[in-house]
Amino acid sequence: MSGHSKWHSIRHKKAAADSKRGKIFTRLIKEISVAARLGGGDADANPRLRTAVQAAKDANMPHDNVKRAILKGIGELPGQSYEESTYEGYGPGGVAVFIEALTDNKNRTVAEIRHTFSKYGGNLGENGSVQWMFEKKGYITVPKQGVSEDRLFEIVLEAGAEDLQSESDMFEVYTSLEAFESVKQALANASVEVDHSSLTMIPQNEVSVTGKTAHQMLNLMEFLEEHEDVQNVYANFDIDDKEIEAFAS
Repeated sequence: MSGHSKWHSIRHKKAAADSKRGKIFTRLIKEISVAARLGGGDADANPRLRTAVQAAKDANMPHDNVKRAILKGIGELPGQSYEESTYEGYGPGGVAVFIEALTDNKNRTVAEIRHTFSKYGGNLGENGSVQWMFEKKGYITVPKQGVSEDRLFEIVLEAGAEDLQSESDMFEVYTSLEAFESVKQALANASVEVDHSSLTMIPQNEVSVTGKTAHQMLNLMEFLEEHEDVQNVYANFDIDDKEIEAFAS
């Protein structure tokens, strides 16, 4: 498992455990509202909204919260208006970092993100400085105990998946944006349990960092991900699993 994929897995589990604190709910409500505003309130006709609603279900968000977020997005209930924004820069050791945010004040958000980069040995760059190093893909994880690798490969390949990787306790499925929904539907039709599914940014190459530099990089990731306006953080670091696990614990 690549370093960033390992970090993603650990953070996903932590987010599930921390959902009661409301941070994950706030992030999901923002995404649902923006998705509804941009593509309409019908999840069946709006793939981005459908993915956001499913993420909310996975986090055990009450249905009423989801409904209100959609209604705010389409203007039927009053609510805060958020703008999409992306930020790019380099972390310690030259690691590329790409951030997706939803904010009601871009000036505040960019100032706070710039400060976080500086604090942990990185620097915020211009738009376009690192995005070219990443490619947007569908990402799905499937617990190993629920299906054999051969069976899973057959299901996802027929549905248009690009790659299947076997990790310690999970299978990782990668798809194009166009095939993401069809692969998820194929897994549902086959009654295959899905642990997590999302659209993500996959780095085209990785930068190896160790020791103090790795610790700084993980601190940067954690503080960026904790920022109230940040939805997702992607980076192309390669850090040894043991270092990531020691930091996360």
